[in-house]
Amino acid sequence: MKRRTFLHRIGSILAVLGITEAEWLILGNRYYQALAQPSPRKLALLIGINQYPKIPALSGCLTDVELQRELLIHRFGFQGSDILTLTEEQASREFIEAAFWDHLGKQAKLGDVVVFHFSGYGSRVKLETSPDAMQNALVPAKLRKDPQNEKIVNYILEETLLRLLRSLPTDRVTAVLDTSYYAPSTLLGLKIRALQESVEVKLAAEELDFLQQLKTQNLPSTPIVLAATSEPKQSAREGLFSGFSAGLFTYALTQYLWEFTPATTIKVAFSHVENSLFKLGSKQQPALLSSQKNPPRDLKNLSLKRREAWNSPLSLMEKGPLGLGFASSFPDTQLQPDEIIGAEGVVSAIEEDGKTVHLWLAGLPPQVLLYYGVNSRFTLATTEELVLRSRTGLTAKVQISKIEGANPLQVGQLVQEAVRVLPRNINLTIALDTGLERIERVDATSAFAAFPRISTVVAGEKPADYLFAKLQQTPSRYGLFSIGGELILNTAGEVGEAVKLAVQRLAPKLSTLLAAKLWRLTENQGSSRLALKASLEIISDISPRIVMQRETARGFKTETSMKKSVQMGLIASLPTPIVPIGSRIQYRVENQSDRPVYLILLGLNNNHTAIAFYSWETPQEPNIKDTKPLLKEIVIAPGETLTLPQTNGASEWVISGPAYFCEQQLIFSTTSFSTTLAALNTAKYSTPEQSPISPLLNSLDVTQALLQDLHLKTEMNSTAADSYILDVNNWASFSFSFQVV
Repeated sequence: MKRRTFLHRIGSILAVLGITEAEWLILGNRYYQALAQPSPRKLALLIGINQYPKIPALSGCLTDVELQRELLIHRFGFQGSDILTLTEEQASREFIEAAFWDHLGKQAKLGDVVVFHFSGYGSRVKLETSPDAMQNALVPAKLRKDPQNEKIVNYILEETLLRLLRSLPTDRVTAVLDTSYYAPSTLLGLKIRALQESVEVKLAAEELDFLQQLKTQNLPSTPIVLAATSEPKQSAREGLFSGFSAGLFTYALTQYLWEFTPATTIKVAFSHVENSLFKLGSKQQPALLSSQKNPPRDLKNLSLKRREAWNSPLSLMEKGPLGLGFASSFPDTQLQPDEIIGAEGVVSAIEEDGKTVHLWLAGLPPQVLLYYGVNSRFTLATTEELVLRSRTGLTAKVQISKIEGANPLQVGQLVQEAVRVLPRNINLTIALDTGLERIERVDATSAFAAFPRISTVVAGEKPADYLFAKLQQTPSRYGLFSIGGELILNTAGEVGEAVKLAVQRLAPKLSTLLAAKLWRLTENQGSSRLALKASLEIISDISPRIVMQRETARGFKTETSMKKSVQMGLIASLPTPIVPIGSRIQYRVENQSDRPVYLILLGLNNNHTAIAFYSWETPQEPNIKDTKPLLKEIVIAPGETLTLPQTNGASEWVISGPAYFCEQQLIFSTTSFSTTLAALNTAKYSTPEQSPISPLLNSLDVTQALLQDLHLKTEMNSTAADSYILDVNNWASFSFSFQVV
């Protein structure tokens, strides 16, 4: 397309939006180059705004754009030239709507894939046409149409965006909105992406005119809109990670799509995403926005890049479970006979020596990335190993472990986790809220320093696990909060309590929370090579009902087993798994590997205290009274299915109050948990407590013993002394989080 033709075509759009051609051209030639290309199979428009005039800056929106862009290119086969990004001051209302209309609306054809992403502030504004109702709106970089008139805002109505999405001539449209519209008056912990609404401001006339124009058009498309929150007063939050900030929803969603071959239903995807959000300290619940009575249930608008068999043609395009059909960009000779299901990262650059490789590691679980140690290993389809040498944020430098006759590496090759190296000296990090007085922070720092393996940071400056702050309702009381600002049960002190006493009172809780942090670092459902399934079920008089299910994707040689499970409805879940108080629950575990596996279950119950599953065995010595039962290993033979606890009255697991969240970790190993059992046996359990589910009294000791049992008993460049080395062929760890109501 010639430049003159391009400008003529966009001119009428700019007139409606209220901007000049000269203003549009300041976006630069790179945007013209992207917009002027013929329509491909996949188009994307990604918006990210950190810096706003006269309001607090956000931190993670540009990272969100990068996360989405790398995902679309390397996991979904988009061409970089077909992804248009508008960031910071480029992302004004006029430019966003013009770019949408021309890059997406004018290029997309029937059957094409379209992705739209927005990360930035949201707010609410009152329209003159409906003075009794507030409307959701996206906040662009240029807040005001006229800087001299503070009452005229230049927002994009959510209705405008939805109509733009519906106006596209393809039914394969997906939008991701990492924003929210309600800003609470008080805030602890993470930054939120919402501005306080104002009843005094008015929307720019150009936006209302543009919306009216859209209302006259035919709207053939049925887009899927994935929103960061499901309730009006929920907040879309940002998180501070290892060297970068990002929107929690974007990071959790893109990490899931990297690591897994996505399930067919949105509910399953959201279940995984919400589980990640919970572990990141946020209770926000993603949602599907739709004006339909029966909204789409799956993500057919996306489809995954498939790796086909050795020497098979790679131009194959097909609709995968999520919908974004794409072709592989890899030569035939670089592929294994079996398909790659998911990845932890991608080769992003290769240095001139050909031995040092840069990786983008957005597929690693967020809680794991921070502690991902030197000498961790990845594999490629070509069977080479890459050894981690250093990491900064989401990028890492690795060294190739050469194999004779191997093909040269190429940018874009996916990598999978092979060996995870974790340091042994991991601390629990407590952020001190900036609302504390200086003397309060000094006293808190001193008190926390008295505990081993507890460190403190100033909130917002470095990643942290929990937040120490005052209770908003009673500022003379202190408590421990999640990073999202949720008070941890049973951590609030008395009125007038001294800071040092408040911290000392938390000692048992801190030990438990550190233990939970350590067992979360074992999670590897995406990368484990053991073929295992586990489902949480509520027992009823008719048949057990599955609440949620976890399954290793890479433990199976092909996707056939996964697809069969989907078709049979075995993979089922809810966005917010709920277990009513009084429910009888059980885990059903299936070992489809060719080796016996050992099992440990640890967790935090709804009182936020540690629990474990105990398999008691009474020695056969009838002449000895008061014989103490002993713990025995839980072993699942190949092909065997086991329920925990066994379904009989003596071993029922009944969920009691209060209404809160529960978190449980099922950890499997091909070797014995002998050290873990020894640690469990050291605790003093009285006879009445010898039930299958009991308190975990020495949670930190048990968790350290568990990591030692999972530790690969071999030296890898002398790292074994100060690290745990975990091999994906030998362990699997599933996380289950659900709400008790």
